[in-house]
Amino acid sequence: MAATLRRFHGLRLLKSTPALNLQQAKNLSSASSWANSNKKLIGAVGAITGGVGALLFALEQSVDASDGTVHSPAQPWNHKGLFSSLDHQSVRRGYEVYKQVCSACHSMQYIAYRNLVGVSHTEAEAKAEAEQITVRDGPDDTGNYYNRPGKLSDYFPSPYPNEEAARAANNGAYPPDLSYIVSARKGGEDYIFSLLTGYHDAPAGVVLREGQYFNPYFPGGAISMAQVLYNEVIEYEDGTPPTQSQLAKDVATFLKWTSEPEHDDRKQMLIKVIAILGFLTAISYYIKRHKWSSLKSRKIVFVPKEK
Repeated sequence: MAATLRRFHGLRLLKSTPALNLQQAKNLSSASSWANSNKKLIGAVGAITGGVGALLFALEQSVDASDGTVHSPAQPWNHKGLFSSLDHQSVRRGYEVYKQVCSACHSMQYIAYRNLVGVSHTEAEAKAEAEQITVRDGPDDTGNYYNRPGKLSDYFPSPYPNEEAARAANNGAYPPDLSYIVSARKGGEDYIFSLLTGYHDAPAGVVLREGQYFNPYFPGGAISMAQVLYNEVIEYEDGTPPTQSQLAKDVATFLKWTSEPEHDDRKQMLIKVIAILGFLTAISYYIKRHKWSSLKSRKIVFVPKEK
């Protein structure tokens, strides 16, 4: 019996607890009351924060509903899934649409030809695309500037030398840069698709100035950009029928990629993170069960001394 008790004392399983004095009891009581008041304060702050957030959301929804703009319907994009990548064939076709249609007015100053490699073009194809432009470079050894064919490191050329020239050519309207246009517009690629396919005749009561067109998806309804996408306005290299909706879908996918070049890499990383976390969770659970099994399954037995 004595040996058994000494063994349990050695493991600190029968460690005695001294009695609390009056001061310690008061401290525990004050600490408990402070914890209760602190919980109430945290709960009140959380309730107020939630109420303010709900109010702001309701105000935003009411403003969106009263601004007179038609909201873009959600389209079934191939890349909307949690683990879905961009349609790279569509990205390539969208580049063709941008090159042959959109680049006449819109710049894409943050995208270089090297960015196309491995996404929509091979290295040789991207070099061929870059060599189609002429870049003013220099100065050379004699201090003169010269023109040269484009290289992979060159960025997409701008159709205008400066903003003033762009406004002068578009009745005072400045065509925005399209590098990050999907991320910069509410609705993303849904907005781009709806805008490109949403031109209509102005309804009664809507007055448009010279050089403006009616598009219900554009804020205010009056847009300075004319409709540019029609059936068979260009021909695709791969033979895809160039309908208006197909052209809009492809260029919206291309602009989604230019706005988020890391889109596919981010989703690949998500797959790796989920796999690693799942493995580590399983290992942690096994180790926990292994380490705690002896503690949870042990039994403390008091054996009285026989008389």
